[in-house]
Amino acid sequence: MANPNIVNVTSILGNSLTVAVGTSATQLASNAASSGKVFKINSIVIANIDGTSAADITVNIYSAAALGGSGLAIASTISVPADASLIVTDKTTAFYLLENQSIGAIASATGDLVATISFEEIN
Repeated sequence: MANPNIVNVTSILGNSLTVAVGTSATQLASNAASSGKVFKINSIVIANIDGTSAADITVNIYSAAALGGSGLAIASTISVPADASLIVTDKTTAFYLLENQSIGAIASATGDLVATISFEEIN
């Protein structure tokens, strides 16, 4: 896993993605090996779209792209109340996703949680 030098940036592309989170790992972002890019993760927001039941969320950073390798939690088994949202990270707690790393989320119930991630792809 390389850590590309971002002093001479050629592009910064803004990205946002919203996905339904299931009970197995759902990919939110993946930075391929040897991509020459760094992803600056600006925010991850989890919304509970179930009107009656709370659901738990776990968000992991994986040691390889495409949810490969081992996952280490940045948020672990946090309850999101019905019709509420959880800010896992925002601009004040932004972090970098290096080459050959990925971010995934796991919900306690299918169909209850939706994740939105916003990040900058720095090349």
